[in-house]
This record gives sequence, structure tokens and C-alpha cells, in this order.
Amino acid sequence: MLVAVLPINPFASLEPMDRQDFVLLMSPEGQQLLGQIDYQSKTDVVKLVTTLRAQVHDPALVSAVLTQAKLRHRAVSKFGPFAQRMLFTEPGLEQASRLVVSALHAGRFRKAKVSQVADLGCGIGAESLSFAAAGIGVQAFEIDELTAAMATYNLLPFENASVELADVTKLDLSQHESLFFDPARRELTGAARAQAVRKFDPSTFSPNFDWVVEQCTSPAIQAAGIKLGPGHPHEGIPDEAEAQWVSVNGDLVELGLWFGSAARPGIKRAALLLATGIDGEVTKHELTSESTAMTYAPLGELADYVYEPDNAVVRSHLIHVLAEQTGTHSFSTEIAYLTGSEPLNNPWLKGYRVLENLAFDRKRLKARLKELDIGVLEIKKRGADIVPEQLRKELAPKGKNSATLIVTRVGEAHRVLICQPI
Repeated sequence: MLVAVLPINPFASLEPMDRQDFVLLMSPEGQQLLGQIDYQSKTDVVKLVTTLRAQVHDPALVSAVLTQAKLRHRAVSKFGPFAQRMLFTEPGLEQASRLVVSALHAGRFRKAKVSQVADLGCGIGAESLSFAAAGIGVQAFEIDELTAAMATYNLLPFENASVELADVTKLDLSQHESLFFDPARRELTGAARAQAVRKFDPSTFSPNFDWVVEQCTSPAIQAAGIKLGPGHPHEGIPDEAEAQWVSVNGDLVELGLWFGSAARPGIKRAALLLATGIDGEVTKHELTSESTAMTYAPLGELADYVYEPDNAVVRSHLIHVLAEQTGTHSFSTEIAYLTGSEPLNNPWLKGYRVLENLAFDRKRLKARLKELDIGVLEIKKRGADIVPEQLRKELAPKGKNSATLIVTRVGEAHRVLICQPI
């Protein structure tokens, strides 16, 4: 049975609108109304509000239900059909792992053969949902009352999950078999905590990052994982951890640090790409290294094709592994592009055929684009001090053809490559 350990009046310290909205949504009328609304991106909201108020529904209830219906519609991209029975807050949805990623996390703990995991800072319960669905017992902890209440609601179908309102730094974590942390990397500020500001300094995470690592490396813990933003610095990765950067359909979503039996032997750095096919099937592609050293791809001349690696490869510093596998090389030091003489069909690479390699001169480039009758222009840059949208305005392309501009360094020279995608 799912239990939420909350104060006698669990909403007493919440802001009035938060308390009111949740209470209204939990009422029989709120649950019934929420189940009836089929909100889509083309829904005429004004008409829908008029209809609901004509049915003599409380305006505050209508507002709360419509807000939740909109969040559920947005959440489908992360949670699929599960979104239609969940409750969300705006920051909770934004920070929650996609279902396909949280399922990977659950798979780590299953392979580690743990029977129970403490989800520390569970948010709206996205990770706990996947852990429980995988048959792992879950004790979820959350410091925010409203978020804990929503996690309780979202985990109601699972008898092997419980939610507790708690400051995780005050708990004795040694009693748990395994741990999963998602430290708060945003600070809610402004009216009604409406604005989320990302925290980049790990010392300002909540809980503190060093404290989190200390818990994960404790001898009492069999397996542990930490979910972080993908921009976390390499020098901030503990030696004991396996670090895996995860990309979903080209969108770099997280860095996962894994400890104990949740880490794979012989792997220190990994880039994982999850690609969804037309049939909805998810395929996995992974690059790994047993070393933490940053190694560059071999350097050579610019060839007929330029390739842009997936950001998971770039952030994991595994471009040299990809270059070796694909027979490509770099054409400038510390620039994350690869080049080769043959067109490649590789899930890690987005490719372009180089039509022209020009010195980066705005006036001459504008004249050349006009000669080529190019009006539709994609602009990419690496190692170049430009603002793509500002450059587009300066070039003012007009014409019937399209092209991709890659502004970068070739060797030590600043160049612009006029390309066509392949």
C-alpha cells in the first residue's frame, strides 16, 4: 500500500494557490472533470472555459483542471500514455526524466540485483515510477510538500512504493540497500516561485554534491546513482564513478554517475544514444572507454564531408573512439567536427557535403550566397566568435536554394564552409 508520510494538515505551509489547486483537483468533482477533458494543442481554450462555466463549475476548479490538462498534454512526450493519469507542476515536469531514461536507471538497479532503492529527492515520482514498475521496492523522499503529495498520487498504482516528506540530509541512509539522487539544480524564485534559475555550481546543489557523493561511496551501500545535468564538469566526476552521458534522439538530456554494483566493470566514460524509429521502437547505440583521459581524434586535412557528432559524444570526450570506428579525423585541434572522404550513414553523426571552403569574410560571403541564389540558410558554428542570427541578418539571404554554413576553424584559419546536408 502506498503511504505518504505528511503532516496532519499537509498543505498548511503551501502557498494559497498551490494548496487550493491541489485540494480542488483531489475532490471528486475535480477528478471527474479532469478525466473528462481531452486537451489537445488545437483545443479552443476560450470555448472550453465557457462550456465548463456554463455547467456551473467553480471558476477556480476550472482553472486548476485546465492547467493540469495542459501539463498532461505536454507530458506525453516524456511519459507517453502514463501522462494521462499523473499530476504535474511546471518545474516538476520540466525536471522529470523521460520514461525511456528512467527505465534505463531502473535497469541499472535490476542488473545490480537490488531489491530496494531509496529515491532521494523524488520530485513528482518519475524515477520511482520506473523503479516500482521494474519490481524494485521504492522508498521515495521529497522535501517539498506539494511535490511529495503529487508523487504520492502518481505512485498510487504501485504497492511496492511509498513517499515520505523529509530532508534527505537528516536521514540515516545506511539502512538502505541502494540510493538514487537527483540533486536540485534549480532555485525557484520570484512570485509564486514561478521562475526556475539553473544552478551551475555543484556546491550549491541541494543536497550538496560532495555530500551526495559521500553517501554513494559509503561501504554500506551496494549500488547508487546520481542524475546530473550534462554540462557537469569532468573534473567534478569522482574517480569511483562510471559516467554516462545520455542523448535521446539527438537531445542531450543528462549525465548519470553510477557507483558500486550499478557501475559496469572496466567502463569509466560512456555516451549513450537512444533513437526512436518510425515504428516507435527504441534502439540503443553506445560508445565506451575504460579511461578518464581526454583524447583527441587524429588530425588531418579537411575532406569532402564534414560530420557533426552527437552532443553525448562531445560532452563525454569520446570523439576519438567515434573517429576510430568511422574512419574519420579532425581538421582542427579542439574543434568537435570530424571529416572524411565518403558519405556515412551513422546514428552518431549528422553529415554535410562541403561545396565550398572560403575565408570568413562577411562581405564576400554575402556576394557568394547571392551568386548561388541561396535564400534558406542554416548556420552552425564551432570555434568561431559569431552569433548565427546576427550573421543571418547581415547576410540577408534571398533566393530559391538552401544551404548550411559551418563557421569554424580549418587548421588554424577561420573559414566558412558552404555545405549541403546528406
